[in-house]
Amino acid sequence: MLIPYISGIIGPYLNWLMKKRLLLIVILIVSQMNLLFAQTLFSGPDTVCVNQSVKLSSNVFNAKSYYWGFCSGYLFNTPTGGNIGNNYDMHIPTGVEIVNDSGTFYGFVINSETTELLRLNFGNSLDNIPTVTNLGDLTLGLPENPTSLYLVRDTFSHKWFLFVAGGFTKATSELARVDFGPRLSNSKPNIANFGNPGNLLDQPKGLFVAQDADHRWIGYALNYNNSTIIQLDFSFNVSNTPLATDYGNPSGSLNFPSDLAAVYDNGNWHLFITNYGNSTITRLDMGTTLDTVIADVIGTNLGDFTFRVLRPSSISMVRDCNFLHLYITDSTTSQLVEVRMADAIGPYSAISYSTIGGMNFPTSISSIIRDRDNIYAFITNAQDSSLTKITFNQCVNSTIPSFTDVSPPTYSYDAPGIYNVYYVVDEGLPTMRVDCKDITVLAPPTLYRNNDTTLCQSDTLRLYAVSTLADSIRWAAGHNIDTTNVFFDSVRVYPNYSTEYRFKLYYPFGCIVDTAIRINIVKVKADAGPDRYIKDGATSIVGGPYTSMGNFVYHWEPFQFMSDSTVPNPYVNPPYDFTYYLTVTEQGVGYQCSAKDTVTVRVTCGDFYLPNAFAPSSANPGSNRFGILNNSLVKLNYFRIFNRLGQMVFETTDPTQKWDGLFNGVLCQEGVYVWVADGFCLSGKQIKKSGNVTLFR
Repeated sequence: MLIPYISGIIGPYLNWLMKKRLLLIVILIVSQMNLLFAQTLFSGPDTVCVNQSVKLSSNVFNAKSYYWGFCSGYLFNTPTGGNIGNNYDMHIPTGVEIVNDSGTFYGFVINSETTELLRLNFGNSLDNIPTVTNLGDLTLGLPENPTSLYLVRDTFSHKWFLFVAGGFTKATSELARVDFGPRLSNSKPNIANFGNPGNLLDQPKGLFVAQDADHRWIGYALNYNNSTIIQLDFSFNVSNTPLATDYGNPSGSLNFPSDLAAVYDNGNWHLFITNYGNSTITRLDMGTTLDTVIADVIGTNLGDFTFRVLRPSSISMVRDCNFLHLYITDSTTSQLVEVRMADAIGPYSAISYSTIGGMNFPTSISSIIRDRDNIYAFITNAQDSSLTKITFNQCVNSTIPSFTDVSPPTYSYDAPGIYNVYYVVDEGLPTMRVDCKDITVLAPPTLYRNNDTTLCQSDTLRLYAVSTLADSIRWAAGHNIDTTNVFFDSVRVYPNYSTEYRFKLYYPFGCIVDTAIRINIVKVKADAGPDRYIKDGATSIVGGPYTSMGNFVYHWEPFQFMSDSTVPNPYVNPPYDFTYYLTVTEQGVGYQCSAKDTVTVRVTCGDFYLPNAFAPSSANPGSNRFGILNNSLVKLNYFRIFNRLGQMVFETTDPTQKWDGLFNGVLCQEGVYVWVADGFCLSGKQIKKSGNVTLFR
C-alpha cells in the first residue's frame, strides 16, 4: 500500500520544508526574512458602517508610485484552493518556494526522487499556468534526496541565492547554495556544495537564512534524525562557507522536527518548528539577535492545538496587518491548519481548513505571497506529485476596488465584515514600503426615519431620523429646509422640486450613518387660459398651454355650454358672461396632487353673428341650416332672407329658428341670398344689420 510505503521509506521526504518569507520581498536590514512590518504609511478609520464614506490619507507624498487596494485579500477569511495538476515534471517534490523578481513570479521546487531543481515561471500573475524549466541536479551539486530549500536576496550585491539541504543520514546530509546572480531567470546558475558543515547535519529538514541587525548572515537547520537545531554562520558574506554550531534540543522541545519558520517580532527573534514525532508545534525564543548564545535559547512546546496538528510536514509564517499567521500542512491527513496570534508569544488560536485544494500527502508549503490584492500559497503533494494553489481572493464589497495615486477618493463597503486595505509605495523598487489596515464594517444601527416619499409641490413635510445609540445628528442645509432645526432629530421641509435631504448620525463607536431621504415632488399645473371676450353666439376653446399633459384627470365646472368637461381644451359657447373652473389631478400610490385655475368668458352683444354659407343637403346639422347664432337676444323683430329676384324665401321672429334652404317646399337654387335682421340684446341695445349668405347644393 502507498501509505506504509510513504511513511516507511519515503516518509523522510514528506515531513519538512523550509520557510518562509512574508507577503512581499521587503528590503530592510532584516529583510532576508522578507517580513512585512507595519509602516504607518497611511491613516484611516478603524470602524465604519455599511455604505459609510471612507476616506484614507497617505503619509507619503514623494513616492515614485502608489497602489491602494480597498478590498484586498484578507487572511482572516477562509481560503479557497485548487489543485493545478501534476504536469510540472515533479517527482515526489519536497520543497517549494514562490517569489517575485522584477514583476515576474517564479517558483522553485525540488524533487527528492530524482534530485532535480525545477523553476516555474508564472509570468506577471500567480493565476497563470506556469512554464517549467528543469535545471536538473546542477552537475551533481545538489544534495542527495533534497528535502528543504530557502531563497534569499542580498540587498548589497543585488544577487539571489537558493539554499538546498538534504540527505537521509549524517553521512549523506549536505548543504548547497545555488547562485542565480541578479536575476532568477538565469538559465545557468552556479552551485556550491558545502558538504556537511561541521559534520553536524543529520537528515536536515527546515532551513532558514537571514541577515541580522549587525549585518551578519545567520541560518538555522533542523536535524530530523536527532531532534536538534544547527546554527549556520556565514559571517558578513552570504557566499561564505558557513560555520556550523550544534544548538542541541532547547528545553527538550523538539521531537523529530520537520520544518521551521522565523519571525522578528517586538525586537526579538522567534522560530516556530513543526514536530513530526509528537504532532506538536515548538516556539524557540532566540532573543534580540539571531546569533544568540546557546544557553539563552528557550524552547516552548505549544502542543497540538486540541488535536488539530497531526504529523505536520511543513510550516509557513506571515505577518499581515500587524497579525501573525502560521500555516501548517499535515502529511497524513492532508489538512491545512492555521494558527493566529497578535504577537509571537501568543495567545494563539487554531483553525483547521481540512483538505483544501486537492492536497494529497502534502510535503511543503511556500511562503505566503501577495500579488497586490490577492494572496497565494503553493503546496507540493507527494502522493501524486501535484501542486496545490491556496488563494485569499480580494473581495468585491467596495465601491472602488483600487486606486493608483497618492490621494484616493472616498469609497464605501456594501456589507458588514472586516476588510483589508493594502497600500504600497515605490512598488518593485528598493525603496518599496508596504502598509495594511483592517477596517471593521458594521451593520447600520437601528434607525427610524421617513421612507422616501412623494409630495405635492408647495406642501410641507416634517422629516425625522431617530436612533437611540447615536450621539448626534446633523441635517445638511439645502433647498427649502428649516435650518433652525438641523441639529435635531426632525426638521421641516417644503421643497419645490425633487430633492434629497441628507443627514448624518454620529455614533460613539466610530460609525457614521450618512444617508438621505428623497422627496419626489409632483408638479401639477392647471392653466384654464386667459380671460377673453367672444361675440354673442361665438365658440371659444378654453385651457392654456401650461396645463400638465399626460396621465392626469381633467375636470371643468360648471359643464354647461361646454363640449367636454374631461379634456384639457374643450369648446365653450356661453350665452352670457361665464366663469369656468379647471381642476387637474395626478393620482399615485399614497398621494393625490391637484391644481386649479379659472377663466372668465365674457359675451358681447352688439352685432348679429351668422355664418356666410351653408349646404342644406349636408348631413352635418351644424352646417345644413342657416340662421342667427346669437344666444343673448331678448327679442327678434324680424329675420328675413331674399333671393336674387327680391322674393322673400324665409322669415321668422324666433331667434332660434333657422332656414333649411326650402321655398314653398322646394330646395332653392345654389347662389347668393340676402338677409336682414332687427332685434334687441339683453342689455337693451337694438341691432339692425343685413348681409348675404351662399347656398350650396
